[in-house]
Amino acid sequence: MGAPLLADPNTFIGGAPHEWLTEMRATSPVAWQEMAGEPGFWAVLRHADVVRVAREPNLFSASRGGVVLEDLDEGSLEMMRGMLLAMDPPRHVTYRQPIAESFKAKIIGALEPQIRQICRDLMADAAERREVEFVHDVTTGLPTRVMGQLMGLPEADWVHLHELAERQTSGQDPDLVSPDEPVDYSASIEMAMYAIEFATTRRAAQAAGVAPPADLTTLILEGDFGGGPMSELDFGSFFVQLVTAGNDTTKTMLSSGLHALVTHPGQLAELRAAAELIPGAVEEILRWANPLHYFRRTATADTTLAGVEIAEGDKVAMYYTSANRDDAVFEEPQSFDIHRSPNPHLSFGIAEHFCLGAHLARLEGRVFFEELLGAFGSIELTGEPVRLRSNLNNSFKRLPVRLLP
Repeated sequence: MGAPLLADPNTFIGGAPHEWLTEMRATSPVAWQEMAGEPGFWAVLRHADVVRVAREPNLFSASRGGVVLEDLDEGSLEMMRGMLLAMDPPRHVTYRQPIAESFKAKIIGALEPQIRQICRDLMADAAERREVEFVHDVTTGLPTRVMGQLMGLPEADWVHLHELAERQTSGQDPDLVSPDEPVDYSASIEMAMYAIEFATTRRAAQAAGVAPPADLTTLILEGDFGGGPMSELDFGSFFVQLVTAGNDTTKTMLSSGLHALVTHPGQLAELRAAAELIPGAVEEILRWANPLHYFRRTATADTTLAGVEIAEGDKVAMYYTSANRDDAVFEEPQSFDIHRSPNPHLSFGIAEHFCLGAHLARLEGRVFFEELLGAFGSIELTGEPVRLRSNLNNSFKRLPVRLLP
């Protein structure tokens, strides 16, 4: 079969090339991939090899070249380095530790009533419409409101911040930008500038004697990050990751999850009959339709991976889309199975870069599907789903659905 180019966003418009990935895991599990106009990269396709790369952050650096395949200009790369996902040890621990407590299961679990009310409001609105574009009419409302409340952001700004987040993750799609134009980073810059102004205003109010609200923004601004508080500039980059990841990956999980369920009606019926199966279904959604195809690392020294010689400076991409369907780990990996257990998928990453928001994402997924299935007895596609043109984001941009009681 022909070899698709994983760097080409067009490769994924019809879905991931799972047949080719299966073949490559068996014959060339660390495969060289060309890129147009810049150096290519090593695609790491097996579960065990992805785990090894993730567990060696000093050898495979997130910071040196960033976490996307494309080489960024120095300004954009420096902004990315201010995000947790692109920090190496020991800086990563320094910045993660002060806020990690707020994302533990017990703390996040206390948000369930608030998340459930948001979901019920979304379902009530969807019930009035009946015919919806599920991605934007339904799923976006949950992470937008949850992140807005967690960060203490003015409600009037929530929709705009979501739009900025979506622009950042959809920049390869011709619906938003011309494929002939360079990647547009203005949304990241605009969001960072918003955050810098927000932090400056917060700190000025506190200096004037106004007690800060008990939210995640206050926790970050008052935290000790390596012997001192985070600067407003650092907060800007930090904010971009938190808000963008909180919005985009959750939206993707929920919409891809619905698509998986309506195309597997027998399993959808099982969930309706036994809501206790929903947490397992969320895990299978995350495995089978992982929100991100890959994250990049850069080798900091010559090394060998799966018998392949990798040179210092080479790009190395951990392909979760492939690792999550590795038949050395998963039985019948191409099948969607809400009963799958164990389910050691890598959609949240592993090791020190394991997703900080994993507990929140799981809670949002469980409550969302509980409320969705409780509100609607009939859910059906009314048109052809359309995937986002992206080599990074594994998501739908349109999912037309009819929802009936």
